[in-house]
Amino acid sequence: MSVIRDDAVVRDLHASLSRRDRPEDVAELVLRVLGGRLGRRERVVLERAARHSARRQGWFSSMPAEFAPPVGGARQVAAANRLFDQELDADGDDPAALLEFAARTGEPIGWAPERGDFLRDRLNRQAREAAGVDLSKRQYNRRFRVLRRVAAKAGVLEVERAKRRLLRVGLAGFAAEIPYERFADDVDAACFVAYYTARRKQRREFSLSGRENPFDEIAQVLLARCGEDADWWMIAQARSTPEVLARLPEEERGRLLGRWSAVMRDSAELLRERWRDDADKKNMIVRPGDDSTTWNTFAVAYNAARAGWLACLRSLNALGLLDAACPGKVMRLMAADLAGWHRREGGDVDPDTAVWAGLPLPWEVLDGTARCTRADVEAACVAAGLDAAGSGWTAPAPGRGVAVFRPTPELVHGVSVADPVWAALLRRSGVFGGRAVKPELAADAAHGLASGVVVSELPAREPRAENG
Repeated sequence: MSVIRDDAVVRDLHASLSRRDRPEDVAELVLRVLGGRLGRRERVVLERAARHSARRQGWFSSMPAEFAPPVGGARQVAAANRLFDQELDADGDDPAALLEFAARTGEPIGWAPERGDFLRDRLNRQAREAAGVDLSKRQYNRRFRVLRRVAAKAGVLEVERAKRRLLRVGLAGFAAEIPYERFADDVDAACFVAYYTARRKQRREFSLSGRENPFDEIAQVLLARCGEDADWWMIAQARSTPEVLARLPEEERGRLLGRWSAVMRDSAELLRERWRDDADKKNMIVRPGDDSTTWNTFAVAYNAARAGWLACLRSLNALGLLDAACPGKVMRLMAADLAGWHRREGGDVDPDTAVWAGLPLPWEVLDGTARCTRADVEAACVAAGLDAAGSGWTAPAPGRGVAVFRPTPELVHGVSVADPVWAALLRRSGVFGGRAVKPELAADAAHGLASGVVVSELPAREPRAENG
């Protein structure tokens, strides 16, 4: 086990766990951390990625490396302070602090978070006089509204914070929660975790092919450096596979099972709140009014947690629990143009979607309002032509072949663009974003598209029907 207690490069590598750095840039850091301790073959494999790093190429990606933090409630707090002529402090980034601020501010006018309905809970003139509220109806209403906005912001902020955390958990497990001291205590394990999670956090390309296996030849080399005395608990935070879990004591496997179970339930509850009773469960195509980004974030987190939960159950010889209750996967919402592309190329709805459509909603299984056993899932898989265990419905999905490294594509809404400068311009102009292109950038965007900067394979437009 190699230990580096305090090193700037190791700190940068640790910081990458909370960011969305490209694997090439993480590979460059790994080379600098491991230095002369790498064998010749290990160095050659790592160089395949590192030579494409921003440090060596002299340019930086147009894709943000940070997970955008939610916008806090400082503006709403300032507005309330001005209206109430006060100077109360509140942490605008903390939903609980915002609610506490609103409650304290609302005391003089009889407002409280649980009495914030504008139609039902406002005081009439007689009630205001009885409560000693010496305000006109207009001024009272203004204060009531501003407090409702603070409370509403607290609710939105709570969801956005949950979304940000679950996005990172869905993409990279619990890696972002590894403390620096533990990370630096085993640099070989740390280098694997940092590179592997960078691969897992890569953005999806708009294509007909499935998502590439994040476990590539470089991840394989780095994992092979982790011996018997490696920090396998830390590795399991990023890669909860049966092979990794087998190296943990039973108590640690049980703890990890509990963590994955909690994420499953949290994300399932958030999915429940966004499920539409009129949703097209058989196709899962985005329709007007759907917030597909939020739904897919929670679906990815739920499915990742479910996969980790199944792996932990197997490691504890407890898959028999599925005989009583086996919540299914959750399907992502698919863009209509991608679904149409699939159909034109002779494809059909993913068989997993057919299984999902034939089972009770997972959140209803988790809270006990619906019954779904392993036998039910197996029957739905047979009807869809799938092997229940082999496709990850009733057991951890089997490992896929080790991927060959390829440079990270520069993406604009999933479309690969050859140059990061052009990618930045196309993103600013709104191309591929599903909205009208900004008029002031339309000419430049059109020039770029005509110049062949888009390297993705894109669907051809469906011909318009002739009138008459």
